[in-house]
Amino acid sequence: MNKAAQIYWDEFWKSQEQEKPKSVSAWQFGDNPDYLAQLVIDGVKTATCSGLVFYEIENEPLPSIEDFSIVLNSQDEPLAIIKTIDVQIMPMNEVPEEFAIAEGEGDRTYQYWKEAHEKFFTEELGKVGLEFSEDMMIVCERFKLVDDKYK
Repeated sequence: MNKAAQIYWDEFWKSQEQEKPKSVSAWQFGDNPDYLAQLVIDGVKTATCSGLVFYEIENEPLPSIEDFSIVLNSQDEPLAIIKTIDVQIMPMNEVPEEFAIAEGEGDRTYQYWKEAHEKFFTEELGKVGLEFSEDMMIVCERFKLVDDKYK
């Protein structure tokens, strides 16, 4: 986590009447972090997903309920804090329409979600020598906005 994100995290918890969680991560959303972060701040985006294989390749822990994350923009500046409220792992071709819509992107249809994610995963998997398949396992995460830095 960079210094700006750490300062934001520490300042946020000073105003809370509960103990600060021990761990937090800071990251950007997908291939258009500024747009996607704004969707979170606007309350449109309440879910995200990633390929399970990427967690395995990067030896990263899977998200868990009650995890906190600092959403960064494309310049790695902190914009918001979110809290994970649900995590499910499933084949991409079994993701329910309601989850796809909760991702909040494009025209907010399942078809848009499917096409955009198929393109994204095809590109990202290609970078590590893997091929996309419609039944690839993905980590589906739901979250709620806890704080908007500029609110």
